[in-house]
Amino acid sequence: MSRSASREHHFDMKRFLLAWAALLAGICAGPVAAQGEQSSTAPAVAESTVGPTIYRAEIVGRYPHDTAAFTQGLLWRNGALFESTGRVGQSVIREVELETGRVVRESALPPDQFGEGLAAWNDQLISLTWRDGAIHRWDAETLALEATREDYPLHGWGLTASAEGLIHSDGSATLRVLDPETFAVLRSIEVTVNGRPLARLNELEMIDGLVFANVWMSPFIVAIDPSTGIVQRIVDLSTLVATVPVSETDAVLNGIAWDEENRRLFVTGKLWPELYEIRLVPTDAELR
Repeated sequence: MSRSASREHHFDMKRFLLAWAALLAGICAGPVAAQGEQSSTAPAVAESTVGPTIYRAEIVGRYPHDTAAFTQGLLWRNGALFESTGRVGQSVIREVELETGRVVRESALPPDQFGEGLAAWNDQLISLTWRDGAIHRWDAETLALEATREDYPLHGWGLTASAEGLIHSDGSATLRVLDPETFAVLRSIEVTVNGRPLARLNELEMIDGLVFANVWMSPFIVAIDPSTGIVQRIVDLSTLVATVPVSETDAVLNGIAWDEENRRLFVTGKLWPELYEIRLVPTDAELR
């Protein structure tokens, strides 16, 4: 499917504020039910910075996406799109042709494992599993399995690479920087928005020095300063999400890929029929 421009959508500030308030209320009310550890219920702390900038998303391209792919990780590397998928017995690592959605090559995880996040490091792809304690290393060109660690003590959700190392999420309000060779935790990042902890951080992507993260079971992506943990940007994708024809409640927004060379941003979701190239447009909305 070729790229196509779409109409601009009006940004509904009231709808955004209500949706964001409902999200925070849900996070603070109790544990994450289906895919990770309990949400943080730490008390709010003061932040001496201005609140995050709110963005809406403008669709500039649409591409086919496998409706059987339970997307857990997405990345762009050397001109190609890579994806990791989840669910027991269905978890794979694959290279996908952007324009057609065709699977170029694919490798399966062990059938008893639930695949999660994906990151590129040097000439390898590194993939997480949810609660299986396994981290896999794959050859980035052939997708051949090169090594596996089977005793990782944390849940796996999202993974991305930074100059500091790998950055890992586990569904809580804490991101962890990992040594890319040993997976030892180098430091932890407590993520906050307007002084409140923000949990359900899922798929991750490093873009221009900020960690972009899907907020699980929501139409929001946040951009986090990894030096402070403070959310600098919130991307409202509710208009786009509302148009996606899905029937499962688990078919949520999840998947962020950044083509740094051409400065293209891609998003998709679990079981979605399309992958979208989007442009971020700042709004005048403010969190209160």
